[in-house]
Amino acid sequence: MPVERKDRKMKIGIVGLPNVGKSTMFNAITNAGAECANYPFCTIEPNIGVVAVPDERLDVLTKMYNPQKTTHAIIEFVDIAGLVKGASQGEGLGNKFLSHIREVDSIVEVVRCFDDSNIVHVDGNVNPLRDIETINLELILADIETINKRLEKAKKMLKADKKYQFEIDTLEKVKKVLEEGKSARTLEFSDEELPIIEDTYLLTNKPILYIANVSEDMLNDVDNSEYVKQVKEYADSEKAGVIPLCVKIEEELSSLEGEDKKEMLEALGLEESGLDKVIKASYDLLGLMSFLTAGEPEVRAWTIKKGTKAPVAAGKIHSDIQRGFIRAEIVSFDDLIKCGSINSAKEKGLMRSEGKDYVMQDGDIVLFRFNV
Repeated sequence: MPVERKDRKMKIGIVGLPNVGKSTMFNAITNAGAECANYPFCTIEPNIGVVAVPDERLDVLTKMYNPQKTTHAIIEFVDIAGLVKGASQGEGLGNKFLSHIREVDSIVEVVRCFDDSNIVHVDGNVNPLRDIETINLELILADIETINKRLEKAKKMLKADKKYQFEIDTLEKVKKVLEEGKSARTLEFSDEELPIIEDTYLLTNKPILYIANVSEDMLNDVDNSEYVKQVKEYADSEKAGVIPLCVKIEEELSSLEGEDKKEMLEALGLEESGLDKVIKASYDLLGLMSFLTAGEPEVRAWTIKKGTKAPVAAGKIHSDIQRGFIRAEIVSFDDLIKCGSINSAKEKGLMRSEGKDYVMQDGDIVLFRFNV
């Protein structure tokens, strides 16, 4: 019997100092995930949740095909242990924090951007830039230790093989930036340097998204928040994204469904919840996209890396389909909706036949032809 591939779920780590809303946001995200009947949120460990990626295209295709089930793409969120200064030297839960960060593919950092005398800040007052720098400094110090170990090894190898000079030069380039208090992600790497950097597994090279946690009364005026402006300015320097949201409201929204949720969103003047934005942005942060399959048995989104070619995408469904790949019959989601049906899309010449070199596009609706 052929064996289906079980691909590792992409992990996103949620980090933040105490009392910034980190765990509340994790709980809200995973409660929101529970709304998806066909892929409910499930707790693998107390701090890990699997969440469906919101995708309005699946809703449209479900109405069109009336399938037996609809399956969303999924990602995994990890509520990472709290951090204190000195984590890189093992202070507090430092070692656990750093080990969990190493295991995730990208980072979502919750930053407090509101004043509230009833919620004590761990450092005495609200200062989002200081909070960001507290966490980043610990990651930078951990990366410097990693780089130093790699440099020591490369310098020993250099005596036997001069090719290690390039590795040493690349590592020294990163070390210089880290020692300036900047993250590795602020650097541009050449095609030759990238394999060295990827093999070093630097914490500060992981993609990062900042969540600016604002108060309810600031939600519709976030552009005028000095705290949010500071976070955005810092994020720009790091090639990172920022999503302002009110974690308290998101927690309330996550407990609602259907019309109740829609009414609350309308009352708040929002088109979608902030958590939906976070989940979508996290998916994009990982360089992921979805191709779709549609029919009466199932409408489904399949997760692939951007730039994936058709046969590899076929292998996401089943290894036999990749092995016996002949062609991919593809219509874009937008074209299908304009035409109203697959048959109409075929009649208008909008169903394409693509070969093994075709690079998949987000929203491609695919039927793979194969022979084994």
